[in-house]
Amino acid sequence: MDPVFTKTLVRAQEVRSYQVAPTSNAGWEVSERSEQDFVQRQYSDWHRVERALTRFTREISELRRQGWIDA
Repeated sequence: MDPVFTKTLVRAQEVRSYQVAPTSNAGWEVSERSEQDFVQRQYSDWHRVERALTRFTREISELRRQGWIDA
């Protein structure tokens, strides 16, 4: 299934990725990846997904202020 949200940012050799995708069991998989970490969660409650998207949006804005660019 296609992701409903995906964003990858880079700065020098660093990469950060954020993704939200539907799962086959009527839920959503929310993941974020950096050089050091990979966090993946599955939610059945859309409100949790909305909170994750809000946090992703804030983090992406802050990273852009720090010089990160879209990959």
